[in-house]
Amino acid sequence: MTENIETLHDVLIVGGGAAGLSAAQMLGRSRRSVALVDSGEPRNAPAAGVHGFLSRDGISPGGLLAVARTEAEGYGAAVLQGRVVAAGGGLAQGFDVTLDDGTQLRGRRLLIATGLTDELPAVAGLRQRWGRDVLHCPFCHGWEVRDQAIGILGNGPWSVHQALLFRQWSSTITLFLNNRVAPSEAESEQLAARGIRVVGGEVEAVRVEQDRLRGVALAGGPEVAVEALVVGPRVHARLDAFAGLCLAPSGHPSGAGTYLETDADGGTQVPGVWAAGNVTDLKAQVLASAATAAWTAVVINNHLMAEELAADVDAYRRALAPTGA
Repeated sequence: MTENIETLHDVLIVGGGAAGLSAAQMLGRSRRSVALVDSGEPRNAPAAGVHGFLSRDGISPGGLLAVARTEAEGYGAAVLQGRVVAAGGGLAQGFDVTLDDGTQLRGRRLLIATGLTDELPAVAGLRQRWGRDVLHCPFCHGWEVRDQAIGILGNGPWSVHQALLFRQWSSTITLFLNNRVAPSEAESEQLAARGIRVVGGEVEAVRVEQDRLRGVALAGGPEVAVEALVVGPRVHARLDAFAGLCLAPSGHPSGAGTYLETDADGGTQVPGVWAAGNVTDLKAQVLASAATAAWTAVVINNHLMAEELAADVDAYRRALAPTGA
């Protein structure tokens, strides 16, 4: 689809996940002209279901987005398939984005909801099981693997916490140090107190049998049976397209990856540009991303209203001014 860049939308939204679509719905309900661009690559696509989302628990990621798109479009939002490859402009003249097919869009305000990408450890077979029986969040997936033999793949200092946390869902937990984790004396005591097995050495591969995870293979060593494997990936904010606006990712204080810094309402360092969802909040689950994006949409609407009000007051005063004044 090609749009004339002379069409000035109130708000451009880049990213059609829960955050972007929630904002589009709220802005549409506020009678704002909205164009949303989505590349069709949701981060949670491999997962069987979305959990912890009140009233939608267990719905497939694609199913949730289909419902959300229908709702947003019902309020007039235009949802476009494509990838934004460049962005520019500013508050005075409006923001413009260019899609990979050459389409150009322009808006008075810009909302970035592009999310994150996951960087997994270099373990053979791991990516293929990601979102299925290779997991990261106990609150998203712990119930589904309760009482199973669960392994924790060491990938940083947070791995010990993951092992202790997943112990709530199963009594059979194994922490694989993977040459990346060195528990402190206090952490070793905690792991022992909770009955968590600790295995040293580098993890070489995951083993699968009949499309189910069977175990973890250690380099030069045995295979350890597990039914689910937990890994905390490093995550990276999807911001390459916004270099023209001088927006770049920052290292997250947790050390878990990168994100886009914003204020409490989602405002970035660039006036007129906001961000919502995981691109600015690494810990946000789907429901939280949708909720915070709805509030950010309210803030954007109010920002637009203030600009419009100022223009109307100025026009009103000029109309009342004596001729020649």
